[in-house]
Amino acid sequence: MVKPRPVILAHRGASGHRCENSLEAFREARNLGADGVELDIHTTRDGALVVHHDPDLPGLGSIATLELDQVRSHPLPNGEPVPDLGTALVELAGMEVWIELKSLPPSADAELLKLIDGSPSPMSCAVHSFDHRIVARLGAKKPGLRRGILSASYPVEPCAELVAAGANTLWQEWHLIDTQLVEDIHRMGAKLIAWTVNDAATARRLAELGVDGLCGNFPERLV
Repeated sequence: MVKPRPVILAHRGASGHRCENSLEAFREARNLGADGVELDIHTTRDGALVVHHDPDLPGLGSIATLELDQVRSHPLPNGEPVPDLGTALVELAGMEVWIELKSLPPSADAELLKLIDGSPSPMSCAVHSFDHRIVARLGAKKPGLRRGILSASYPVEPCAELVAAGANTLWQEWHLIDTQLVEDIHRMGAKLIAWTVNDAATARRLAELGVDGLCGNFPERLV
């Protein structure tokens, strides 16, 4: 039986070619044939959601202590401003978007869900986090939201971790994926996405194992 091709997700956009988490990187991901993008968000002091990996901006400090205008005034290495989530979702219309919640205070839940619902492709949006409590909290507020949990270890009971968080997708660090994990996740009707995969040989091996998605900095190597 031929396994379906995994979904190709550009890690922070095509970050191997362009400035990570920038609109330029998201456009390049589309140009290189990615099916979607994984991006990171933080919450500003005034409750806005901005796309950035690290919690701090060089020379300005923690994003959580800054107003949106302050964050937007800080140029990325490519000269673009730090994008807000709403702008990024418009840029990524028609693509699958996995939003990694680096942090999310409960007070920002409503804003996140509003931005997803108001985006051009709300059904293509999903959330995931290393903080499984956030995932569970959002699922309680919006059961139809697609949700994943991130893992950089091999849990004794990976399916139980998904159930506890109310998630349907396990994001697993690629070198910890084996046949048993793929079978266990699929048996419960969930999906498995491998990260961060940056070479074609590893991508082929994981595709043969039956993973549902591949996330990497060079999406053209995974297609």
